[in-house]
Amino acid sequence: MSFDYTAARLTMVESQVRTSDVTDTDLQDAMRSVAREGFCPAGREHLAYAETQIEYAPGHYLMAPRDIAKILQLLKARSGESALAIAAPYAAAVLRQMGLAVVEQAADAPVSAGAYDLIVSEGAVTAVPTAWLAGLNAHGRLGLVERKGPVGKAKIHVRSDDGFAARDGFDAAPHYLPGFAPRPAFSF
Repeated sequence: MSFDYTAARLTMVESQVRTSDVTDTDLQDAMRSVAREGFCPAGREHLAYAETQIEYAPGHYLMAPRDIAKILQLLKARSGESALAIAAPYAAAVLRQMGLAVVEQAADAPVSAGAYDLIVSEGAVTAVPTAWLAGLNAHGRLGLVERKGPVGKAKIHVRSDDGFAARDGFDAAPHYLPGFAPRPAFSF
């Protein structure tokens, strides 16, 4: 008997995504069609649709389905937009399925200034990198989780004519991106 990934994918959307107030039907449809198991290491595909983070490369994790769905909904991704997926392979595939032009890159790679309508990362950072903000074009949006302790906050940063504004989303605790964890500090 083989595992039914299609049924698991549909269950993930119905039980983890829709029940978390993700109402964007284009996003739901994209998540129903992208084979998340294809981003899992061999032997771990069975975890693809669980409510968990999955290490796909040393120190790099797929964000839990609920969390990445909520961030993508907050970003209001729309067909025809340009997107940068930073250490976010599953998010990149979902955005492509939604009709966006997506570039993928590692977290430590340089970001082209003013090039993207939206930027997303599946890993946590202590503070948003200024280079990532600079990658947004006019009215572009950046979605990620900022955390300094056990739980962080999903944030959406928006570039306006006057600079940047940020709004909080929801609590989340994805793994830190390598090199973006808080540095230990000595204090009295």
